Amino acid sequence: MTYKYEVPRYGGAQMAETKRIMISLPDSLLEEIDCIISIEKKNRSEFIREAMRLYIRERKKMEIREKLKSGYMEMSHINLNLAEVGFEEDVRELFNYEAKLTGSE
Repeated sequence: MTYKYEVPRYGGAQMAETKRIMISLPDSLLEEIDCIISIEKKNRSEFIREAMRLYIRERKKMEIREKLKSGYMEMSHINLNLAEVGFEEDVRELFNYEAKLTGSE
């Protein structure tokens, strides 16, 4: 079935002008939506707007998580190299320290 809804252009906290769009939903999904909106005392347009905002917000979170994951993976190679360099320096300093200890006895 096809239903028409008024959905605002969403650009942030304020509601901008609205555009009417047409979406197609399976009957079973519409029945679930109607059940929810009857409990929450909302209309279909409000429900669809909230669902779209939630979807967009979650999608942005997912994109940020992926960017962070990618950045951490990139940095892991750099951090490993730095750790190896630091470890080599620590080993050299330890050998020098031990050499001074054994040489001064």
